Amino acid sequence: MREKEILQTVKDRMGIEALNEMQCRALDVWKLGRGDLVLYSPTGTGKTLAFAMCVLQAIKPPMHQLQAVVLSPSRELVMQTAEILRLLSEGYKVTPCYGGHAVADEKASLAVTPDIIVATPGRLLDHHKRGHIDLRGTRLLVLDEMDKSLELGFEDEMRQLLKLMPRLNRRILASATVLDVVPDYVRLHNPFILDVLDKTDQPAERIKVWQVASPDKDKLDTLRQLLLSLGGEKTIVFANYRESVERIHQALGKCGISAGLYHGAMDQQERECAVAMLNNGSVNVLISTDLASRGLDIDTVEHIVHYHLPVSEQAYVHRNGRTARVDATGQAYIITAPDELLPEWVVADDSFSLHPADRLPKPLMVTLYFQAGKKEKLSRGDILGFIANNSDIDAANIGRIDVRDHYALAAVPRQLATDALKRLQAAKVKGKKVRISILR
Repeated sequence: MREKEILQTVKDRMGIEALNEMQCRALDVWKLGRGDLVLYSPTGTGKTLAFAMCVLQAIKPPMHQLQAVVLSPSRELVMQTAEILRLLSEGYKVTPCYGGHAVADEKASLAVTPDIIVATPGRLLDHHKRGHIDLRGTRLLVLDEMDKSLELGFEDEMRQLLKLMPRLNRRILASATVLDVVPDYVRLHNPFILDVLDKTDQPAERIKVWQVASPDKDKLDTLRQLLLSLGGEKTIVFANYRESVERIHQALGKCGISAGLYHGAMDQQERECAVAMLNNGSVNVLISTDLASRGLDIDTVEHIVHYHLPVSEQAYVHRNGRTARVDATGQAYIITAPDELLPEWVVADDSFSLHPADRLPKPLMVTLYFQAGKKEKLSRGDILGFIANNSDIDAANIGRIDVRDHYALAAVPRQLATDALKRLQAAKVKGKKVRISILR
């Protein structure tokens, strides 16, 4: 794709009027075509869009053969990157592959060779071993969040995959931290290193950090009061253990605070639904382990709460990176028990005084769950029209619609949801009955 066409598509489909300095520099360097690109940029500065534009600038028109592969360390990053590439690349086939996704569905999608594959290393290697995809013709490779991939132990899978791509002529390596050594198997050629870690307007500079003193070792009541003080704005609460996350979630529910839940023991659909409900306004609070600190496509988050102190400085940075994204500001709150000291890499700007309200306002939206999705030939437009034509909800008041392979979610106004559900359950979607419920 030509640069002018890419920039116009970014504006039209993503609502981004102008690229930031890092994205402009990355695209300028890349289009010279003189070698590989190593991009070091902080979390929340738009690295995914930067390398996505580079990929589209480099590949040829759709040609029914694999042109580019993007390797990401998590399923959440795979889904986010694939969605951005799909938005920007009309006419190209983009196929995501990741653990927790049905292998049969991915095999069927790979049967017609995609132009771009976005995958976790393990899942892509598995498809190769099963004979579902031939990687030999790949000309462009992106190693996204390379630091995280190495940290999670994907080095062996990545080494094997690169051996299966002998015709690579360009590579992009993107990372939120500088790698001490780039592994030899990456085979960087004449790399241009674009390091804006110290030059970028860092998210940390736009985040006000508060210390919240808990009078008790058990911080649950302090957390409850803090959330009641924040007035229902979008908040992610981080704890160090999944058992703690579940305990916090249950305790808040008993107090009348509706929150989403996110941790590694949940199945993929449960996690996708939790993020979707936070994004569409059905819940305003998400309780999570550090699994949600990287790779999730979450719209503006005003507040980050550290229920437990992060285990490392890197974990602290990535948690806070969920707020103050791109050019926004944010607030971070660190709840400390008596005698609990802040590590040296945490500097609180001030102490936060709790002024809890009696209760949080109810979220304005609820989520309708449709037990059918892309594989059943449902689109966002189908669902929008179905709701508007079979209920009292005007199309302009229907919120975010997410369509997955075998299910879909639609946000509708809370006060109209119950009556609308009764009518929708009695109607047919594209001539078929589909099970519909309210997602709790």
